[in-house]
Amino acid sequence: MEQRLTVGRVAELTGVSVRTLHHYDEIGLVQASARTAAGYRAYSASDVERLREVLVYRRLGVGLREIADLVDDPGTDAVAHLHRLHGLLLEQRDRSAAMVAAIETELKERAMGIRTTPEQQLKVFGAQLYEAIGSAYPATRRTEPRIAAKIWDALGDAETVLNVGAGAGSYEPPDRDVTAVEPSAVMRALRPADAARCVDAGAESLPFEDQSFDAAMALSTVHHWQDPIAGLREMRRVARRVVVFTHDASDPGWRHRFWLTRDYLPEVAGLVAGRPSVDQLARAIDARMEPVLIPWDCADGFFEAYWRRPEAYLDDRVRRAVSVWTRVGPAAEQRAVESLRDDLTSGRWAERNSELVALDAAELGLRLLVA
Repeated sequence: MEQRLTVGRVAELTGVSVRTLHHYDEIGLVQASARTAAGYRAYSASDVERLREVLVYRRLGVGLREIADLVDDPGTDAVAHLHRLHGLLLEQRDRSAAMVAAIETELKERAMGIRTTPEQQLKVFGAQLYEAIGSAYPATRRTEPRIAAKIWDALGDAETVLNVGAGAGSYEPPDRDVTAVEPSAVMRALRPADAARCVDAGAESLPFEDQSFDAAMALSTVHHWQDPIAGLREMRRVARRVVVFTHDASDPGWRHRFWLTRDYLPEVAGLVAGRPSVDQLARAIDARMEPVLIPWDCADGFFEAYWRRPEAYLDDRVRRAVSVWTRVGPAAEQRAVESLRDDLTSGRWAERNSELVALDAAELGLRLLVA
């Protein structure tokens, strides 16, 4: 006979308050679907399995809305969930161990009178950007079919494709033999169970022989690489065709094309300072450049995606899935969100951007490089 656990017993076993369990039930996150002989609510085995997943995600710092999207993913079964949780927990363990080791090293150096530089103090956190934003990806970062069609067309007749900086697997063509490369364990763990095999490696040093693939693609990832030029040249080395989806920030007036950076988040300009221009990226692999328009109802929630849906930027889960918001810092984020909220309420945003309502797609600097 299937074991059923009362709410009180589950609270005792997990250390979670009864009030919290009742809240999960009320919002439909984890509902006690069974009943005891006395008629009290109880958790079935499947309820407990779902609760276990929710609690692990919570202790990893994932928000409740993002958790709901993760546990309700129709493409992920119980075993796939366990693999995902296992990967996330291992990443958290490794990240904590790395930070402990860095602090211990600094303590020893300070005891010897050696003062670490600010750059050295911050270096341990730099590689963790995707770990900070990765858990929110499944909720808002999906393949946009109109952009996908353009990317897949650029792949031509390639049968074998390498996806560099693959993340959770968006835009991987379903009709090709795909191999993914992704250095973040969190992002690898978020890949669907039936996704292409994924190799732990960085773009700058791909573990493949020359000309191993018909094509290599990199989508919305080049700006995260330590050395974008080196990464692109590696792609050119291992593949006969290269397709890169990126952003053109080389135009001095680019920031003014998008109302979010122009009116609310000017700090974005500082994020691209010193980064290779899109022209330099294209020259590195002898690529042609094509503009990519963003449809007004774009399904992929990247930074510019909501250009005609400004209310979306008030949603924390939308922002958490975009690296820009993490990189500008909480003070700039809070100021931008509050200012946008005030302008939407007062109607000032609509007055400033009335011309956008008539547009079905916008040109905001997204580019496709094809070599």
